[in-house]
Amino acid sequence: MQLGYVGINYKNTDLSVRDKITFTDSGIADFMQQAEEAGVNQCMCLSTCNRCEVFYLYEDETFVQVMSDLFNDYFGLPDTKLAGVKCGEEALVYLFCIAAGLESMVLGEDQILGQLKDAADLSRTLGHSGKELNYIVREAVSCAKRIKTEYKVSEKPVSVCYVGIQELDRVCGISGKHALVIGSGKTAALAIRYLAEYGADVTVCSRTYQHAKALLKEFSQIEVIAYDKKTEALKSSDIVVSATSSPHLVIRASELSEGKKMTLLDLAAPRDIEKSAGDICGVTLIDLDRIGGIVKSNQNERAHLLKESQCVIDEYIAETKKWLTSSRMDTTIQSLGKKCDEIVQDSYDYLNRKIDLSDHDRVILKKILKSSLHRLLKEPIEELKNVEENEQQQYKDMVERLFGL
Repeated sequence: MQLGYVGINYKNTDLSVRDKITFTDSGIADFMQQAEEAGVNQCMCLSTCNRCEVFYLYEDETFVQVMSDLFNDYFGLPDTKLAGVKCGEEALVYLFCIAAGLESMVLGEDQILGQLKDAADLSRTLGHSGKELNYIVREAVSCAKRIKTEYKVSEKPVSVCYVGIQELDRVCGISGKHALVIGSGKTAALAIRYLAEYGADVTVCSRTYQHAKALLKEFSQIEVIAYDKKTEALKSSDIVVSATSSPHLVIRASELSEGKKMTLLDLAAPRDIEKSAGDICGVTLIDLDRIGGIVKSNQNERAHLLKESQCVIDEYIAETKKWLTSSRMDTTIQSLGKKCDEIVQDSYDYLNRKIDLSDHDRVILKKILKSSLHRLLKEPIEELKNVEENEQQQYKDMVERLFGL
C-alpha cells in the first residue's frame, strides 16, 4: 500500500489559476466518488486558499496516472504538467511536512493542521478513508504536535499585526491604557482584538463611519467615533494604532502635542503616520520598518527550528512506512487467525462430546486448545509482518495455499 499525491499549491501555480481550482464540499464528494469508480477506495482532498491537493492510497502503480488524469479532467486543466505528482515516500514526507507547517506560506503556521484534520474527517464521513489513510493522517498530526511542543515554533510570531502589538506592549505596556484605532478593515479589526486581549480601552474611528460601527457586532465594548473627531481623540489617547488603506498620511506630526507621552503603531503601507512624529518629545513611533526586522528575525528562527525538527519527521516516516508494509499482510494474518479459531472450535466440540466435563473443565479445555494453537502460529505470524515488501505477495500466496485460506 502506497500513498499518492496530485494537486496544485502556491509554490507551483499562480494565484490567477489557483482561484479557479478549488473544491467545495459537494465537489469533494463528487471527486471521491469518481476516484472510487476508477478503483481508488481511500482518498482525501485538502483545499485551502493556497492549495488544492488530493492524497490517496494505491497498490498498483498505474493508479498514479489514473489519479493525475482524473484531477486534470475534473478541473479541465489544459496543461497536464500543471498539477504536481508525488508517489510513495515522497508523498508521505510531503503530507507530514504540510501538517508541520513546513509547506505553508507562513512557515510553521498552525491553521493548516486544523484544515488537514477537517479534510480527514470529511473523507471519513463520506466513507472514503480506511484504516491506512486514517493511520497516516493521525501520525502526521501527532508528528506536527510533537514538533510544535518540543521546538516551540509558534512562539516566534510572524504576523505583522501581532508582532506590532507585542512591540507596543513591550515599549509602553497596553493594559489599562486608552488606545485609539484608526481604520476599520481586517488589520484594524485584528489590532482591536489584540488590544482588547491585552486589556486596553479601545476607541475606533474611520473615514467610513458605518463600517466602523459594524465592528460593534464583534467588539461590543469599544467606542466608535466619527472621523472628524480624530484630532480631539488623539489628545486623550495613550496609544494610537493606524491601519488604513489611505494613499495619504492620516496623522501628521503637527497634530501631536510636544511632551505628551504617546506610543504610535503604524501598520499601513504606504505609511499612515508621518515619520517625523517619532522625533517629538514623549512620542514613540513603531512602524513597519521596525516591525519588519522583528518579523524577519522570527521567520529565520522558525526556519532554523523547523530544520532541526526534520529528525522527528524522519522518525515518524520510518515508523509509518513500516506499518504500511506490514499492513499488507493483515488480511492473510486475519484469515490465519480465523482458521485457527475454527480448528479450536472443531476440536473442542469433538472432545466435549466424547468426554464428560464440568463447566469449569470446558472453559479450561477451550483456553488450552486456543492458546496452544495460537502459540504454534505466533512466530510465523511475526515473520509475516516483517517480510520485505518485494516478497510479500509471494509469502501471501504461499501461506494461503498451505493453509487453504
